Amino acid sequence: METNWAAEHLHTIRTLMERSALYRRALAPVTIVTGSIGLLASIVPCFVKIQAGRAFSLFWIGVALLAVLASFLLVRRQALKEAEPFWSLPTRRVSQALLPGFLVGLAVGILFVIDSGSLSGAVWVLPLVWIVSYGCALHAAGFFVQRGIKLFGWAFILAGCAMLFACAFTPQLRSAEVAHYLMGTFFGVFHLAYGTYLYFTEKGKNAA
Repeated sequence: METNWAAEHLHTIRTLMERSALYRRALAPVTIVTGSIGLLASIVPCFVKIQAGRAFSLFWIGVALLAVLASFLLVRRQALKEAEPFWSLPTRRVSQALLPGFLVGLAVGILFVIDSGSLSGAVWVLPLVWIVSYGCALHAAGFFVQRGIKLFGWAFILAGCAMLFACAFTPQLRSAEVAHYLMGTFFGVFHLAYGTYLYFTEKGKNAA
């Protein structure tokens, strides 16, 4: 039993190391597309009033589902192009690492949908929880893919915690407008910047 587990674990690590370049190529379009979705979504509240806790949560959960669907299609397309199985053992390991952080974010979002009355004034907390939990999810996934994902996760965690203290001690920042800006910055601009970095560094490697 122990021998089989160790052999499976070693095989998973070996496969992940062999596919690190593939994952890097797949991450560039995924982060660029999800960043574009996040940035465009943050512009919508400039024209449509989305301030209550329930509306804010439903709106951004919908945006997140759209981003996940787009990521799924892009990764699946990349797997088919490389003649690789999509739902392989390494992919399951990465998904399992991401799941706890995503589940925490979803649970807090649903809480705001269910009890929007008493929590409506605390809508500024929601994006900060999402930012930190997302960073924790990326950090966990970083143990199975390239090191840059862990650093990207740390950027979310540290910046999210810094913004939590900034909002706690600055009442002017505790508003729905600022919450939308935070979502656009972290899930839009950050992803676009990271995706662009991956794209050009990978392009440079291929040219070399």
